[in-house]
Amino acid sequence: MKEDAAMLDRLSRRARHRLIRLSHEAQSAHLGGALSCVDLLVTLYWELLRIDPSNPQDPGRDRLIFSKGHAVSALYTILAMRGFFPEEQLALYNRPGAGLPEQPSPGCAPGVEWATGSLGHGLGVGLGMALASTITKTPYRVYVLMSDGECQEGSVWEAAMLAPRLAIAPLTVLVDFNGWQATGRSREIMQMEPLAGKWRAFGWEAHEVDGHNPEEIADALDAPCNGRPRALIARTIKGRGASFIEDDNNWHYRSPSAEEVRRAALELKVEED
Repeated sequence: MKEDAAMLDRLSRRARHRLIRLSHEAQSAHLGGALSCVDLLVTLYWELLRIDPSNPQDPGRDRLIFSKGHAVSALYTILAMRGFFPEEQLALYNRPGAGLPEQPSPGCAPGVEWATGSLGHGLGVGLGMALASTITKTPYRVYVLMSDGECQEGSVWEAAMLAPRLAIAPLTVLVDFNGWQATGRSREIMQMEPLAGKWRAFGWEAHEVDGHNPEEIADALDAPCNGRPRALIARTIKGRGASFIEDDNNWHYRSPSAEEVRRAALELKVEED
């Protein structure tokens, strides 16, 4: 790994604290799902993605399609921390008429590749981008970060069938499997398991990992994919990082109080700015 585990842990804890504070300041929802994917984003942006924050439109860049757009505060935070734009601009998040909307749109911030507020379309977009990579022989990779509930959309499986048929090896899916969606446990709404087995049956190279272990994530993404697209089923905890938020689906909709922000800072062992 390029960065040591302690450094990645510090980055993740800092990002989680900033997310909790952002949710409080903007009075925005979807905090639990933003917190669950932080380690996936940190691993991608500090370990795997070939990117240049000073040149976000580089034609040879790797692409990340953040398909679970309702949790975009996590993406904004990571992009700012990685240097795509000043961290002070995070104060614009969810402000009327400002540049960081609660649901992302292309160009709303450097590094945001696509509008993904409507769930289920990110994989099709990512497939198209990866297909363009193979046609133009431009050696970039495309990563699509999805939610587990999103895997209940039929459009996901249309793209999942096509990618192996076209042998789109530059395409990787990461499923943030935190076990919840808006109205309940994912498994109680649709038959989710065996999710990795479903991707394998469609012709993908599929692995299950601890979605809060950067080394395990990076190793799985570096493993040979035998010329096939890759799917990573990342087991995560919704609300990861604050004990009073973890695995509580009420945080799909509510935002924290100032006291809860302070409590989270103590649990995460980060100092308030």
